[in-house]
Amino acid sequence: MHPVYLDNNATTRLDPAVLAEMLPFFTEHFGNASSIHGFGKEVGAAINRARKQVRALIGAAQSHEIVFTSGGTESDNTALLSALETQSGRNEIVTSAVEHPAILALVQHLQRHRGIVVHMIGVDGKGRLDIDAYRAALGPKTAIASIMWANNETGTIFPVAELARLAHEAGALFHTDAVQAAGRIPIDVKAADVDMLSLSSHKFHGPKGIGALYVKKGVAFHQLIRGGKQERGRRAGTENAPGIVGLGKAADLALKRLLTGEGDRVRQLRDSFERAALGRIDATFIAGDTENRLPNTSNIVFDRAEGEVILLELDKAGIAASSGSACAAGSTEPSHVLRAMKMPYAAALGAIRFSFSHTSGAEDVARVLAILPAIVEKAREASGFAAMDETAQAGLGARFR
Repeated sequence: MHPVYLDNNATTRLDPAVLAEMLPFFTEHFGNASSIHGFGKEVGAAINRARKQVRALIGAAQSHEIVFTSGGTESDNTALLSALETQSGRNEIVTSAVEHPAILALVQHLQRHRGIVVHMIGVDGKGRLDIDAYRAALGPKTAIASIMWANNETGTIFPVAELARLAHEAGALFHTDAVQAAGRIPIDVKAADVDMLSLSSHKFHGPKGIGALYVKKGVAFHQLIRGGKQERGRRAGTENAPGIVGLGKAADLALKRLLTGEGDRVRQLRDSFERAALGRIDATFIAGDTENRLPNTSNIVFDRAEGEVILLELDKAGIAASSGSACAAGSTEPSHVLRAMKMPYAAALGAIRFSFSHTSGAEDVARVLAILPAIVEKAREASGFAAMDETAQAGLGARFR
C-alpha cells in the first residue's frame, strides 16, 4: 500500500518544479551575487526575482522589504532582538502562551538573562487569544508584540490586523510568525499593517534552511548577523542562492494555488476526514477554533488514548502524523499549546495532528480511516486511563468544540 504523509505542518515535500528551478544554481550558475562580473550578476538577478515572488505572496509594497534568512527561527529571533535594540526606553515584550518555541525560548532567555519583561497572554479552550489581557499588557514600555498568524498545532488563526492596531496605539512594533500561514491562506501585510513577518520555505513545498523576514519600509532595523553588506546590510553572509531561488519558486506556486482555490479543496478533504473520524470513534473531538483555522490542519483529540501508540501504529502502516509540534517530538507530556488551552491531561495525551497539503487526496483519507478506529481502541487499552462517564465527556466536548 502507498505511504500516506499527513504531517505537512512539520514540513512539506519539495515540489519537483522547485527542485528544477534550483538545480542550475548548484552547477552552472555558481557565481557570488556580490561580484560585479557576469557570473555574479546572473545570480543577483535570480535573487531579485525571488524577492519579488515572496513580496507577491504576502502582499508587501516593495521588494526590498524582504530579507532572506535561514528560516522561521532566525526570522523570529531577528525581529524581536531588533525591536529591543531600536525601541529606546522600551524593555517589554508581549506574546502568547501558544507561540512556537522559536519565540518562547527566546523570550524566556531574554527574561532570565537580560531582565526583559515578558507578558505571556493566555488563550481559551479553542486556542483563541485573550484580547482583553493583550490590550491591558501593552503600554509605554512595550518594544514589540509578537503573535503568530496561525497556530502550528491547532491551526487556530489569530486576528492579526486588530492585534497590530492595538500594538501601534501603544507605540509598539508588531511582529507575526506566519510560518504556518504563508502559502496556506491569503496574507496581505499592508492590509494587516504588521511591521515584521516571518515565513519559512519548507512549509509550502520549498527547500529547508531558507526563509524570509518582512520588514516594513520605515521600521528601524538592527541586524542579527554581522559581516558583509548582503541583504542591504541587514543580514551578512554569502547568499544561499539555490535556496533563495527555491523559496521564490515555491512562493510563486503557492500564490497560484491560493488564487485557484486549492485551499478550498484541501479544507473539504480535511472536513470529510474529521466527520468520518468523529462518526466512527467515540469520545473524540477537534482541538482549536473550528470556525477560524487553517484549511489543512486537523488536531483530533482521542480521549483516554495513548497518543504515542497511535503514532507508532500509524507509522507501521506507512502513515505519518504528529502529536502536535514536531519540535516537541519524543515528549510524553502534553504540548504547551494544549496545556495553555487547559485541556485535561487524559485528553491532551491523545491529541493527534493530521496536516494536509495540495498533494493529499481522498485515497489518503480512506487509508487512514480504514485502520484508525482499531488503532485508537488499542491506544486506549494501553493508556491506563479509566473511561470517562457520559456526563464528563459531554462537558469536555462542549468546552473544546
